[in-house]
Amino acid sequence: MGVPERLAGRMSMAEQHEYLRARFSRRTMIRGGAVTLGAVTGGAFVPGATARAAVPTARTAPAAEAVDGALAAPFGRHLAYGTDPRTEMTVSWQVPVAVRKPFIRIGAHPWDLSRRIDAEVRTLFTPAGVGAGGNHTQYYLHARLTHLRPGRTYYYGVGHQGFDPAEPHLLGTLGTFTTAPAHPQPFTFTAFGDEGVSYHALANNSLLLGQNPAFHLHAGDIAYGDPAGQGRADDTGFDARVWDQFLAQTESVAKSVPWMPAYGNHDMEAWYAPHGYGGEEARWSLPDNGPDRKNLPGVYSFTYGNTAVIALDANDVSFEIPANLGISGGTQTKWLEARLKKYRAARDIDFVVVFFHHCAYCTSTAHASEGGVRQEWVPLFEKYTVDLVINGHNHQYERTDVIKGGTVAKKLPIGGTAYPETEGVVYVTAGAAGRSLYAFSAPQSYEGHEHEVDSVASFVNLKDGKRNETVDWSRVRYLDYSFLRVDVTPAPKGRLATLTVRGIAESGERVDHFTVARRAK
Repeated sequence: MGVPERLAGRMSMAEQHEYLRARFSRRTMIRGGAVTLGAVTGGAFVPGATARAAVPTARTAPAAEAVDGALAAPFGRHLAYGTDPRTEMTVSWQVPVAVRKPFIRIGAHPWDLSRRIDAEVRTLFTPAGVGAGGNHTQYYLHARLTHLRPGRTYYYGVGHQGFDPAEPHLLGTLGTFTTAPAHPQPFTFTAFGDEGVSYHALANNSLLLGQNPAFHLHAGDIAYGDPAGQGRADDTGFDARVWDQFLAQTESVAKSVPWMPAYGNHDMEAWYAPHGYGGEEARWSLPDNGPDRKNLPGVYSFTYGNTAVIALDANDVSFEIPANLGISGGTQTKWLEARLKKYRAARDIDFVVVFFHHCAYCTSTAHASEGGVRQEWVPLFEKYTVDLVINGHNHQYERTDVIKGGTVAKKLPIGGTAYPETEGVVYVTAGAAGRSLYAFSAPQSYEGHEHEVDSVASFVNLKDGKRNETVDWSRVRYLDYSFLRVDVTPAPKGRLATLTVRGIAESGERVDHFTVARRAK
C-alpha cells in the first residue's frame, strides 16, 4: 500500500498512516482532483433532529464536479440501527460520481413518499500508489432517521437532483425496513464473518434473505479491500474499489436487513486514518454509544426485544496481529464490563450476545485461538454469563462445548441445550461467508456426519508467540461455506426463554443446532 516492507513490520498503524500522508503530499492529492473525506449535510426523520457529523479528516484536493444526476443511479444500499433500534435507522448508499443535493424519501406506503430528508455525503479519495489502479474517489451517502415508530415497516427511496425515486419509472428502486418492536417478540437474526466478494458470498447472501432475519451480524473482515490483513501499509494488493463490488453484492439483503459489522484485521486500512478505520467510518453509520469514537468506531451495542448485542474490536487485544494492540488503553474492556453489568441488571433483557472477529476458541490450522481475547474478555463473558459468543477470522464453522475457566464445563452435543446461568459459555466460529476456506487438524464432525474425538491439537496466539495446546472443547467442525441462524423465543417471567442456534451450509442443509436456555426475568 506504499510503505516499504522493511519499515512496515516495525511500524504501528498510526505510524504507517503518517508515513503515507507524508509520502503522498498535498500536491499529489490536488492533481488527483478529489477530497479525502468530508461532510456535506445531514438529516433526520423529523425536522430539527441532526445527523452525526462525518469523519473529520483534512481536505486535500478540490471536490469533483457533479454530473447530470439523471445519468447516475444509487447503488450499494445498506441499513444500520441507531442507538435505539425501535426508533432509529440509518440508510446508507453509494453513487458512482459526485451528485447534487442527495436525499432520501420515506413513508408508510410506497405511494406516499412525501417526507424528504437531505443526506450526508462522505467522500473517500484513494490516490494512485496507495492502492491498485489509479486515483479513485468513492461517494458514500447517509441519512439518519429518528423518531420512527416501533414495529413499523417503512418504505424508502434514495436519490439526488435528477434522480427522484418517487417518479413512476423509478418506483422499482424502493426499499423497505422494519423497526424493532416495542415489546419482546420471537425473531431471527443471522451472522457470519470473512465475506469478501465471491460467488460463495453471493450464495450465502441469497440464503440469508430467505431466513427473514430482523438483522445480520458481520463478525469482521468485511470486503477485503486489504487482502493481506496484517494492518500494514506495504500490501500492494490493496484496492479500495473492492468495496464498490462488495456493497453492490450485499445490497439484495442489506437494503432491507440492518447490516451490523464488527471490524477485523482486514478492515484496518492505513491510508485513511491513524487507527486504520477512516475508510470504515466513511462507509458505515453505526450506533455511537461505544467507549471511544475516536479510536474504536466499530464498538457499540444495541438491544432488540429481550436480547442485547455487543460489537467489539478485537484488533485492540490481538497478540497475533498487533497493529492496533492496546489502542483503547483498556477503555474497551472497562466499557464491556460496564455494559455487561448493565444488561444483566436490566429487567427486560434475557440474552446477551457478543460478536467480534478474532476467535477466543478455535482449532483452525491458520489462526486458531487469540490469547488476547482469552486474557481480556473471556473472564468477563463468564462472570456475566454471556449466552453466545460469535467470531470469524478462521474461515470455517466450529462450535465449542460449554466452556468455563478454560475447560469443558459440559459437553454440548448437536441438539443439546446449554444453561449459561449455571454452566458456562458457548463459542461459535462462523467465518465461512465467502473467502477461501482454511483447514482443521482433526476430522470434520457435523450433523449427520459426527466424528467425535477425545482431543484436538491446536495453538493459541500469545504475546510472545504461538503456544501449542491440546484441547477437548471442539465439538462441531464443518469445512465449507456457511452462516449462523439464531431464533430467539421470549417467555413469560420465570419460564425458559431460548436461543435456538443453527449452522446453515451454503446448500441450505443444517450442519449444527443447539439451544441456549435462560429463565426469563
